[in-house]
Amino acid sequence: MQTRRSLLQGASALAALSLARHASAQNPGNAFLISGFPAGGMGDYVARPLAEKLRGKYAANVLVEARPGAGGRIAVEYVKKATPDGLTILQIPSSPMVLYPSIYKKLNYNPVTDFIPVTTMVSYAFCFTAGPGLPAEIKTVADYLKWAKANPKLANYGVPAAGSALHFAGMMLQKASGIEFNSVAYRGGAPLLQDLMGGQVPVSFNVLGEVLPHIKSGKLRALAVTTPQRSVFLPEVATMVEQGYKDIALMEYLGLFLPAKTPVDVVQRLNSQVREALSMPEIIEGLAKNGLQAVHQSPADFAVLLRQDTERWAAIAKTTGFTAEE
Repeated sequence: MQTRRSLLQGASALAALSLARHASAQNPGNAFLISGFPAGGMGDYVARPLAEKLRGKYAANVLVEARPGAGGRIAVEYVKKATPDGLTILQIPSSPMVLYPSIYKKLNYNPVTDFIPVTTMVSYAFCFTAGPGLPAEIKTVADYLKWAKANPKLANYGVPAAGSALHFAGMMLQKASGIEFNSVAYRGGAPLLQDLMGGQVPVSFNVLGEVLPHIKSGKLRALAVTTPQRSVFLPEVATMVEQGYKDIALMEYLGLFLPAKTPVDVVQRLNSQVREALSMPEIIEGLAKNGLQAVHQSPADFAVLLRQDTERWAAIAKTTGFTAEE
């Protein structure tokens, strides 16, 4: 015969088991934050602090995994095939989702049907940056164009990926100025930065945050930024718009995506946890040091932004006539 004490003990055990199961469901094992570009670049500035804040909340552990290559497409295709349980998360710049559909004849993913947008995380500008491979007296876009015209064999500019928004910034400058200079595509911002600082490529279009500390130290110099107005991070540097190129007012953002068919409650939980992380002063301060501004959106608002930017980039791609190699 069970005593009252044994009944209470049994009830307590059942309650504890129920709580444990609930905690396990809300805080599963390992989640993987998949980045499309090599370690050491802008993606790391966001992914690693975010993973730390999500650890123990969204999942028991959140690991950052770089899957670079093909301008971010390898990472996108990998996450597309993942189990839609919320444990494989794509962190990617907007270009593979809003620009690539207009420049690749065939993509192995559909940004709209294969993914669920979770939120933007940061927005950032681009910087037209000169390294030691460019004569020191060149300080403006006009200076560079004059030099490029006189030195066509040397007038290369680096970009972190072919067909990226940064690549398009260079193509738009060529079209607007009527001066040709050759693009050199890298597998991410980190190897590009290495060659820029080593003088192997004279100038490049970079994510501002990746070159900001080197500009501040004097190792690199900014010829222009692509913000519509002057950047709060480099207020002394004139914009492309100020220097006569009104259409080169470009900003990009880093976003989070989950595979299609991920349950709505999982999407909302990740969105909420990211919003909490992005509101933390230490995260905001850390991002700002790297030229990044925290930007959080609801999944619905993010979907609207993606649709608008897809239309905008389609128009830009059409004017350049650029198509990417498969």
